Amino acid sequence: MSAPERTLSYEVRLAEDLGDREACFAVRKDVFVGEQKVPEDIEYDVHDADAVHVLAVREDGVPLGTGRLLHGAAAAAKNGDGDPSVGSLGRLAVTARARGLGVGAALVRAVEEAARARGLTAVDLHAQTHALGFYERLGYEAYGPEFPDAGIPHRAMRRAL
Repeated sequence: MSAPERTLSYEVRLAEDLGDREACFAVRKDVFVGEQKVPEDIEYDVHDADAVHVLAVREDGVPLGTGRLLHGAAAAAKNGDGDPSVGSLGRLAVTARARGLGVGAALVRAVEEAARARGLTAVDLHAQTHALGFYERLGYEAYGPEFPDAGIPHRAMRRAL
């Protein structure tokens, strides 16, 4: 990565319009489907319609990363204890060129803020095992056994808000 890319400024915002949502899905396609070979038919799901999506964009509008928050019944079905006060962070993806810029951490914090705004008390996530240290540095704690998701090893993690 060149020095100018390391100093690019970006913003993280809620993806509220169609263009932002499409940018989120494009980042997910690049990272999960393209890089990690997750089948496209399982990358997108019924939860995308009601989830809160966040988007990181470079100052020139190029999308750098995305994440989503499930809340309510959708989140309760995913978390370990069915607690409706716990949100579910997922589909966190950062483009290859933006890794190392702090984009992932900024996206996690934006999802947490969206969770707080909805009165949630904690956020759960299913972390790819290679990313456990990233989430631990952000205050998440792993629980439960390792499990496969899309053929990739994961662990459940949680952080109280």
